[in-house]
Amino acid sequence: MSHPVEENLKIVKQQMELACQASGRKIEDVKLLLATKTVPLDKLQLAIQAGETLFGENRAQELRDKFPLMQQYNQVEWHFIGHLQTNKVKDVVKYVTFIHSVDRLKLGQALHHQLVKENKTMDILVQVNTSYEESKFGVPPETALELVEQLSQFETLNVKGLMTIGKLNAANDETRHCFRLLKLIQSQIREKKIPRVEMDILSMGMSGDFRVAIEEGATMIRVGTSVFGQRYLPDSYYWNDNAHRDD
Repeated sequence: MSHPVEENLKIVKQQMELACQASGRKIEDVKLLLATKTVPLDKLQLAIQAGETLFGENRAQELRDKFPLMQQYNQVEWHFIGHLQTNKVKDVVKYVTFIHSVDRLKLGQALHHQLVKENKTMDILVQVNTSYEESKFGVPPETALELVEQLSQFETLNVKGLMTIGKLNAANDETRHCFRLLKLIQSQIREKKIPRVEMDILSMGMSGDFRVAIEEGATMIRVGTSVFGQRYLPDSYYWNDNAHRDD
């Protein structure tokens, strides 16, 4: 008998297919990243057994706790998708290959400093606050280009694209506007042909809005509850944690 995680993955994949068909895209062009915040190890193992390899963590502490227990699964690629405080940089670069949430120069400097020490490079996305919500992290759309240019100066950072969080609990049209805006910013930055900057990845869309995100050009969606089931804590605990701002 298959487990709900496997069943849920099949449903999500079907919905991804439908969204791709609706927008004339190929399913191979959209990657599924599983958001693993508060998800127990047995559920992660089921997802791995079902063939999933991309996992995203929101909090440095949880990443640090989970990583050693998951090390035998060397096919798994860990991404960091939550707000990153500069004092947690050291913990995070140890475990992940990709950071989706670089939203300020100070964080770029801290990452560069740590990566130089470790003789490593890091793939990153610039997080943009496309909904203009004060509770959200991310650089304002108007200064996204400037931040990308600043980050491109650090040879340890590989800017691969952009990330956003759609307006939470919003009507489809409002969410769609957020994703369209990110796509527009991607085009504007591409036109600048900034050395060492790639703009191939758009990380946008979560459990409630990934179909809309795919229709608007997402190349990576971050899905948690649709696969693993409801969490005990509300989204605001993860995404709107103003208490955890460090600069």
